[in-house]
Amino acid sequence: MNLHLTKVAVGCASLDALIARMGGRADQGSVRIVTRFRPTRHAELIGGSLYWIIKHRLVARQAILGFHDGEDRRCLIELEAQPVPVLGIPRRAHQGWRYLPAGDAPADLGGTSAAELPPHILRELGALALI
Repeated sequence: MNLHLTKVAVGCASLDALIARMGGRADQGSVRIVTRFRPTRHAELIGGSLYWIIKHRLVARQAILGFHDGEDRRCLIELEAQPVPVLGIPRRAHQGWRYLPAGDAPADLGGTSAAELPPHILRELGALALI
């Protein structure tokens, strides 16, 4: 079982905004985000996912491909370019990132009939905690 991370999508008001942001940063099928420190358990995270929090809900994930050294002792986390929507579960906002055990990770929306619903209906159902 892989270990995952959670991170707040600062400045993104919706899943659509996150998808647009990641699409604009994509380079050859991956995206790199900057974090202050390399996670201590980084070896366990490769193959896991980074789950994004928007409006106090986990809304999407991106697979973690690797970790690289950045400027000024920062760490670059390399992710798959396209976020995958997940069943929204409540999650408090936090600074930086937090570990998420595999057993606590939400399921992808892709395998459910909810994935075929329009985004505004998904938001409403998520707000009502129905998905």
